[in-house]
Amino acid sequence: MAVNNPAFAGNKAFSPNATAEELQALYDAPSANRAPEPALTYEATIAKSFISFAVLLVGAVAGWMITATNPAFGMTLVMFAAIGALVLAMVNIFKKEPVPALILGYAALEGVFIGGISLVFDAQWSGIVAQAVIATIVVVGVTLALFASGKIRASARATKIFFIGIISYLVFSLVSFFMQLFGATSGTFGLNSVEIFGIPLGLIIGPLVILLAAYSLVLDFDMIQRGVANKAPAKFAWTGAFSIMVTVVWLYLQILQFLAIARD
Repeated sequence: MAVNNPAFAGNKAFSPNATAEELQALYDAPSANRAPEPALTYEATIAKSFISFAVLLVGAVAGWMITATNPAFGMTLVMFAAIGALVLAMVNIFKKEPVPALILGYAALEGVFIGGISLVFDAQWSGIVAQAVIATIVVVGVTLALFASGKIRASARATKIFFIGIISYLVFSLVSFFMQLFGATSGTFGLNSVEIFGIPLGLIIGPLVILLAAYSLVLDFDMIQRGVANKAPAKFAWTGAFSIMVTVVWLYLQILQFLAIARD
């Protein structure tokens, strides 16, 4: 089984099975009268990630301030930003080559959504956003350190379990959403609020989902490492930045929800 992340799946430079001929063809793609495109580097990926997260942060600050100033307009804006971010995420995932403008557009819209939602959570549970941000940074830092040291690696078996877990959680989330939509459950967080032996289901599932998000980061790092080794074109630094950003956003939202359920 291939160890793949959807954001990287469309390019052979990130494939562990790419032949030398395929890699050379990718690298030599420009015509003879043009200089070959520089190869992907870790430094370029870090730089693009920094730019992407800076735009995300600006969007988050804007979303927070607008929602705080005008809650009704702010929440409407947050809803449309969420829809726009989802659309751009799908577009970026399925494009064979990265388009920086689309990736930064996703970052801006996702930032507005995160900023507005974070304000709502912080108004209900004071200080929860700071806790979630710190926890997210810790998880990302630990995961990166373990990957860099070789302590954890992506494997076919772990990735298979990961995708089973992702699909299962997606089904669970959809069922929870529709049950809450039609009044079948009254908890703030849908099925996550249902208690088993006095413990909310979200406190049981939450850590598992956070582990899934952490392993998704491992997949991101693995794909970037593979791209550098295969000398993928430098433009794919944007793909790496986008994939990491999507995973970190997911991780943050899961930690935020977990902390809210714990404090509810």
